Amino acid sequence: MSDNIFLVVEVVIKAGEFDNFKVVLKDMVDATQADEPNTLNYEWFISEDKKSCHICERYADSAALMVHMKNLGEKFMGRLLATADLTQVMVYGNASVEVKEVLRGFGAVHLTLIDGFAR
Repeated sequence: MSDNIFLVVEVVIKAGEFDNFKVVLKDMVDATQADEPNTLNYEWFISEDKKSCHICERYADSAALMVHMKNLGEKFMGRLLATADLTQVMVYGNASVEVKEVLRGFGAVHLTLIDGFAR
């Protein structure tokens, strides 16, 4: 089984904030790609009406996710929440106790792998 941790995060973009939201997400994507080599996927998907966005994330392990959470909190969380409301955090994989504790404040739902494979 893999140590990878997957997240699917849903945000709803605040009225009139789409352009600002795009600026924040670009900054977040650029910083994550540059500074977090163990963030394996970090992809943002927007609904047709540009009101809802899902962020699909994959980390090598819980330690990599903790690096991301630290960077997110220090650099971007305030800006992101000024443009969008966090509505759901789904966590897939065998997350560490530390990850579970940090994400508890976001109302995260954790699902643990019971079977399957990754290639």
